[in-house]
Amino acid sequence: MPPVRIIIKRILISLLIGLAIGTAINEITFIFLRETARAPKVIELVIPEGTAERVARGETPPTIPDSMTFVVGDTLLVKNDDSADHELGPLWIPAGSSASLSLDAVQSYAYACSFQPGKYFGLDVHEALTLGTRLYGILYSGIPLGGLIALYALIMPVKKNDPEKNV
Repeated sequence: MPPVRIIIKRILISLLIGLAIGTAINEITFIFLRETARAPKVIELVIPEGTAERVARGETPPTIPDSMTFVVGDTLLVKNDDSADHELGPLWIPAGSSASLSLDAVQSYAYACSFQPGKYFGLDVHEALTLGTRLYGILYSGIPLGGLIALYALIMPVKKNDPEKNV
């Protein structure tokens, strides 16, 4: 039976290794979710002049994306600089005016849209990624992983120094 000091040392090292791996995994994931690591804000989408004609020809307006990503609490402000009226889901945007849409729930929307050739526009609304969310992810993955590593470390035999080999 190994001494208690060795057992405690193995458990602590295992937990640190688990937390390091959990941190690496979560921070790599965070790189891909960076666009949701912000406070809610007003995001403006401008429908440029000539959009109705381009859509009628089957062309995608160059300044309008196919879909957009938001965080809960964002407001989408759609400004219509085109000479034609446009629609985006529940919004009717007459020529030369604007309309806004509050995004208050986590959801993926596929709205009917008159300023896209495909006639729909995707909106993805995510929960804002905060420091607390990141720490929760690290602890939620790192501590159990460290516990598993500790279990394996406890069943490994302790190396005994053989005084006869140290001649």
